[in-house]
Amino acid sequence: MMQKTHLSELVKEEKAREIFAKVFDLKTILALHRLADHGYFDFVEFVISTGKEAHVFRAQDHSGNYRAVKIYKTLTTDFKNMRSYIEGDLRFKEVKRDQRQLINQWTRKEFKNLEEFGRAGIRVPLPLAFNENILVMEFIGGENAAPTLRDKPPEDLGKTKAVVAKWMATMVEKAKLVHADLSEYNILNFEGQPVLIDCGQSVLTSHPKAKEFFERDVKNMANYFSKMGLKTSETEFLEQIRGFKKKP
Repeated sequence: MMQKTHLSELVKEEKAREIFAKVFDLKTILALHRLADHGYFDFVEFVISTGKEAHVFRAQDHSGNYRAVKIYKTLTTDFKNMRSYIEGDLRFKEVKRDQRQLINQWTRKEFKNLEEFGRAGIRVPLPLAFNENILVMEFIGGENAAPTLRDKPPEDLGKTKAVVAKWMATMVEKAKLVHADLSEYNILNFEGQPVLIDCGQSVLTSHPKAKEFFERDVKNMANYFSKMGLKTSETEFLEQIRGFKKKP
């Protein structure tokens, strides 16, 4: 594949190029080029979502397949908040003190978490590659990215609730992880099927705050289903999760 030397060749949409120029530094742009040169995508098309910590773009490879490219900000991300999700994780015994190195470590952590969730049978975007503060994943959607449960609630709340409960049991039993930021904002509604996203903060069950994070996830999801009209208490939802734990 021919190497692209200019940002205009790699990022097609003017708005997306403006984001790169304002938000991302030279190291990030060089990392983007390296991933493109290795064939993970051919060019970046447009921005899918923007957030406090990262922007997500739709990209396309040379075969026309869409990819999601998540790029963490290296200057404005909440450095202190990130540390609490890495410190205590046995996979990252040496937590980097430098902010950029910590964010790169976070990107690697999200890649690993997605791998573990996928191996456990939880529907997540397939992680394809990472470099520095950039993560390349399967694109979830058709022409447009799939909406979140916040933007498009499921038609069958009971079925979705059961899927999420099973996920939470599977996370703990098989993946040995807790999502730690589970909510309607971090679950996509793709053709009526839920897909778990934003897994960078997910921690091992051995993490000192794993129980606290798990209980918060239970509360968030119980509140969501209740708000949508399916009355759900934290106790009842926890029992549903435990029910899946008992099944083979």
